[in-house]
Order: sequence, then C-alpha cells, then structure tokens
Amino acid sequence: MSALQAIVLGIVQGLTEFLPISSTGHLRIVSAFCGWDDPGAAFTAVIQLGTMAAVLLYFREDLMRVASTFLAGLRDRDRRGEHDYKMGWYLILGTAPIAIFGLAFKDPIENGARDLYVIASALILFSFVMLLAERVAVRKREVEEIDSSDAAVIGITQALALIPGVSRSGSTISAGLFRGFTRTAAARYSFLLSVPAVVLSGLFELRKVGESDGAAPVPTIIATIIAFVVGYASIAWLLRFLATNSLRPFAAYRIATGLLVLALTASGAIS
Repeated sequence: MSALQAIVLGIVQGLTEFLPISSTGHLRIVSAFCGWDDPGAAFTAVIQLGTMAAVLLYFREDLMRVASTFLAGLRDRDRRGEHDYKMGWYLILGTAPIAIFGLAFKDPIENGARDLYVIASALILFSFVMLLAERVAVRKREVEEIDSSDAAVIGITQALALIPGVSRSGSTISAGLFRGFTRTAAARYSFLLSVPAVVLSGLFELRKVGESDGAAPVPTIIATIIAFVVGYASIAWLLRFLATNSLRPFAAYRIATGLLVLALTASGAIS
C-alpha cells in the first residue's frame, strides 16, 4: 500500500466511521473504484483505532466520569444508584453481542462478507430500516433515561454492523430512534458504545499488521492518524447535523451508492 492509498483510506475512514453509511463498506468500495486491492479486515479494524481515539478525546469528560463512577460503584454500594455507574454496565451489556457474534462468525466476516454484492445490498436494504426508524420515532428520551433493555436491544442491533455495508452508527442510531430517543441522544450513546467494541476489534487484529497479504505498518499508521483527525471533525459535525436534521439524506445516499456499486460490479467495471 502506497502513502497516497493510506491517506485516501484514512480520510474515508474518518469521514464514514460516524456517519451512518458504513466505514467498512466504503473502504472496500473506494478501493475497488480506484483499482486498489481490498485493504482487508485487519487494516480496517486497526485504523478504526484512530477514529476511536477521536471518540475518546471528544467524549473524554463523559467517559472519565462513567469509568470513575463505575469503578467506585464496584467498591461502594451507595454509588450503584448513580446513572454513570449504570451506564458502565449498559456499555458492557451493549458490547457483548458484537463480541460474541464477531468471534463466532470471524471467518465469514473477514472473507465472504466483504464481497461487493453483499456490501451494496446491505447499504440498500438497511437504508429502509433507517427510514422506518425516522418514520415511527417519537424522539422524546435523552441519554440519561437509558435502561438495561435499551442497552440490550441497541447492543444486539450493533452486531448487525459486522456485515459490511450495514453501518455500526446507522444500526445503533436507528435502534435508539426505535426506542424513543432523540437523534442527538441516540448518536451520543452510539459513539460511547463504539469505544469498547472497536477498540477490542482493533487490538485483536493489530497482530496481523505487516503480514504478507495485508498493509505494511507505516501506511497503516498514516491512515490511522488521518482517521483520527478527520474522525474528530466528523463527530462534531454529525451531532450538530442531527440536532435539526433526519437520517433521510444518508439513506438516500446509501441507496444511490448501493445501486451504483451493484451496476458496476455486475458489468465487471469494478471487482
């Protein structure tokens, strides 16, 4: 992988990790459009650590408060009624499904699921779930009102993002809307929930960097740094956007992109 490829893919990762359009799918699609080899599941997982660093920085106060309260609550029963203590358990509960399914279906996810037909189909089909979520959402609840059933449902939905093209943020934000949360509240919880899942995935795949069939360490580092910078800006932009706008523009983009990828793949223009 050249430095140019690393820069382009780092920008793509930073832009698409938090937007509900699938970063994994777009890394594969952009590579196909440019005539590059598939960067691979390991490269994808590792450069996501860059965008997770952006989440850690952007939500550092929230995360530090949750972590400190959770640890305090493990020692002191009187702290266990606090929202931040419960949030610690909710993040663990919400992460469990994607961890279980990720390990159980590791090989299909890393190989067959990266097929362009699968990605394009997932982009199109899940768009209608997003549109339905917007249609039925009441958008009254805030993050402070989350409970264990919300965490379980959103966590199970997050596991769908193991299929490239679904989008982790798209699935979790949509699930939040189905559960009655405001768009901004659903997005904030989605970003917080991404931390344990993506960090664990990235660290698990880190050992594969530099293998013969994958990207070398230097391009991976370049892409990760760029993903961090662009990802930080993407978080801020999306939270502002969702305060006054819906998911419909993203759904329309997903459908158009999915149809284009299907047509180009079927014609043999990309592979």
